[in-house]
Amino acid sequence: MARQLTLVPAAELSGDDVRAALDGARPLAVLPAGPAAVVDAARAVLRPDEPLEAGADLVVVTSGSTGGGRAVLLPAAALRASATATSARLGGPGSWLLALPVSAIAGLQVLCRSAVAGRPVTRLAADGTLADALARMPAGDRRYTALVPTQLRRFLDAEPAALAAFDAVLVGGAATDPALLARARAAGIAVVTTYGMTETAGGCVYDGIPLDGVGVRVTDGGIELSGPTLALGYRGDLAATAAAFAGGWFRTRDAGTLDAGRLTVHGRLDDVVISGGVNVAPAAVEAALREHPDVADAVVFGRPDPEWGQRVVAAVVPAAGATPDLGTLRPWVTARLGAPAAPRELHTVPGVPTLHTGKPDRRAVAASILQGAH
Repeated sequence: MARQLTLVPAAELSGDDVRAALDGARPLAVLPAGPAAVVDAARAVLRPDEPLEAGADLVVVTSGSTGGGRAVLLPAAALRASATATSARLGGPGSWLLALPVSAIAGLQVLCRSAVAGRPVTRLAADGTLADALARMPAGDRRYTALVPTQLRRFLDAEPAALAAFDAVLVGGAATDPALLARARAAGIAVVTTYGMTETAGGCVYDGIPLDGVGVRVTDGGIELSGPTLALGYRGDLAATAAAFAGGWFRTRDAGTLDAGRLTVHGRLDDVVISGGVNVAPAAVEAALREHPDVADAVVFGRPDPEWGQRVVAAVVPAAGATPDLGTLRPWVTARLGAPAAPRELHTVPGVPTLHTGKPDRRAVAASILQGAH
């Protein structure tokens, strides 16, 4: 008899819900918090009225603009394998601080790791401090948390001592500025960069090295992953499943390179800007721009150019009191990444919108700027 999917709003999700899914007793999906359009889009791809595919215990909507996400089918075995491998890599089970949305795989994995370890999870209050959350965590246990780069920067500025009290701080969800990582590590923060996605039950490559049992290869410049943490496929989409999952490998559509077993991620294959015949990774340009003292945040994308094929466009959030311009930013990027990567068009924006996963919504920024040009 086919099982039905249980939908739980993010604000109502409990540890019991997660444990039931991990035990195979009650398949679970978490509806994101946010505007009705976001919730309705998630509900549409989750298809709660349709019988659930065999073997799925947790169904998670991937990041994407409204209507653009997919529902990923995860078996409990993949979630448990990920939690166990993470514990082994970090030095053993511990207590976790939840600081991420539970509708996304990164937040859900904090709950899964806690359940597998038999520990209660501590939640970061919306208006609370990191120090307050630490005080509520069990004494004498290893302490872990998972953040996106924006949170790492914020806590490093506001509460570096509290951040340094964690035995490991996982940072993923978006490319992390190398300068930010260096500053965090210099402050004694045990930062671990993670790479993975919903289809791999969350992060499966830590500091460039795959977790135990995870396979990594690069085919035609694209990263492919294998191992016990892989999803079954996409809900109600056999064609997309067949295109992404084949022979025990998942095609990530991310560009990357392998050097002596260490993976370097260069960004999305479909986000690559080809300017003058040179491939430019937007994530690398964004990281370089964020290192400039006049730039607080940045999003980079390409647009058609009659001379170069595509030109690199940067949308930057100015640092307090700064007025960034191409005259200073182009030489800065050129010195670090070469002339083809230097932006030829610059826009200032008040902030960078994020998806429900916490990742920057590059496509929303690009669409806003391109629409404004018409």
